[in-house]
Amino acid sequence: MTLAEPYEIDVRRLEDFSAVDLYAMLRLRVDVFVVEQACVYPELDGKDIDALHLRLLSAGTPIACARLFAPAGGRGARIGRVAVSTDHRGQRLGEALMKAAIAECERRFAGHAIEISAQSYLLTFYRALGFEPVSQEYLEDGIAHVDMVRAFQT
Repeated sequence: MTLAEPYEIDVRRLEDFSAVDLYAMLRLRVDVFVVEQACVYPELDGKDIDALHLRLLSAGTPIACARLFAPAGGRGARIGRVAVSTDHRGQRLGEALMKAAIAECERRFAGHAIEISAQSYLLTFYRALGFEPVSQEYLEDGIAHVDMVRAFQT
């Protein structure tokens, strides 16, 4: 299936958001992670300040988003809080979002692997994007996850 509507890629730091844009992105994340997945956890975890926020926008509205973190403490770059709006599923936006996030990490953090904490049911999806499992399955906020790494691509 192809993407039904055009989208724009936007990458910015938290302090560069307007209040309205920040609200829209956080609402998308809460709708997916807290409401849809019925997961009670601290969505506002204090890490947004250190992240780059990548969004796919349609007519200025976020339809997908992810957080990107620089390598730190001997670890690779990190992609997290990957979310696609429920109203825009089935259009391969998850793939488009992850490809954009990988490209942004490779551009900004060249020479570093990329790490994710993947929900276990998405292992095949992430493997197709070059990620390999590096941990056993574990529970995070009541949902099965696996740590995965995408080696630096030369």
